[in-house]
Amino acid sequence: MREAGLKLVEFVKTLLARPDAIMLEVGAGGELLVARLRAVLSMLILVMPLVGMLVGSPIDEALIGLAASIFVIIVSQVWLLLARSRQRYPWLPYVTSTYDITMTTLVLALLSMSELPAGVNSMVVWGFYSIGIVMTALRNDGRLVLYVGVLAIVQYVSLVWAVLAAAQSPEHLLSVEYGAVTMANQIQRVMLLALMTIIVATVVYRMQRLVEMSGTDGLTQLPNRTWLLHRMPRLFDAARHDGATLTLALINIDYFKRINDEIGHLAGDRALRHVVAVLSGLIGTDEWLIRLGGEEFVLVLRKPIGSAWERVDNLRRAVAESHFIAERGAEPQRITFSAGLAGFPNDGGDTSMLLKRADLRLQQAKREGRNRVVARDE
Repeated sequence: MREAGLKLVEFVKTLLARPDAIMLEVGAGGELLVARLRAVLSMLILVMPLVGMLVGSPIDEALIGLAASIFVIIVSQVWLLLARSRQRYPWLPYVTSTYDITMTTLVLALLSMSELPAGVNSMVVWGFYSIGIVMTALRNDGRLVLYVGVLAIVQYVSLVWAVLAAAQSPEHLLSVEYGAVTMANQIQRVMLLALMTIIVATVVYRMQRLVEMSGTDGLTQLPNRTWLLHRMPRLFDAARHDGATLTLALINIDYFKRINDEIGHLAGDRALRHVVAVLSGLIGTDEWLIRLGGEEFVLVLRKPIGSAWERVDNLRRAVAESHFIAERGAEPQRITFSAGLAGFPNDGGDTSMLLKRADLRLQQAKREGRNRVVARDE
């Protein structure tokens, strides 16, 4: 029971946590996919009232559906335009999801104005609540899933309450086409919305864990190359917007192969974690340490290359002064690193170019004797 409770707490915390850089990037692509899907569905929705008119549905109900379809088509194009924009709008998934749910409620409310049971017993229109909840899974944000699920339940319960309050007699809740409005049936619908929310939230939780694993280094728990490639474009955009500069430092632990050969790979892993612990304890909130693989790391700093050189050199000194003890009773070992720096935008406009320039300067640091930081070409 205790283990199950802890897993439930982890599940809720993960869903309510702000997505990391990779999840936000994936979610942005998901918002565009949802916008395209919404545009296609809005065209299909237009067909429904037309077909209803052909098969003999009430003309007022068909006209309500036709007017709503035209409005939905127009608004879906606006959402698609915003989703295609290079600028990321954090509020867009919440606004569009609120729109999806609220439009469903409004259509049901309009149907209930012509016939009360139509508003709460219509299976076709009510089904768009579930579609709205399911589409949140494409944004990979657990907070959004819970928000939309609760919104759908609150709005539908409010609609049911309004319909029941408007019925002047039990006969008003009876319909030849839609059947009788019963409390049991409405409770079942609310439960279905809750179950749909839980299922979609579980899917998103699973996606978050998988993406988290793909963007995190297993040994050091640092972000990895996948995280770096997804995060850097956003940092570049922010730097351009603010007229700021970034510096990328490529860090390589000196003679790491010798460390592995002398004290073994397990102790070598501990040496890596030792270096990471020292650096992690010193870097600030506007600095990001990433493990590329092996003994190679990247440190991203929101500083011009001159200030970044001083910063990285101080970190180099701190690592060199913090001796590593492989095991109890063993002699302390001195670990050092070399680093090459590259600045954005002067040394390159994307991650690949900056890494290449930083690597050239890293090789220069190694040729000059290691345990040093190089920020300029020879």
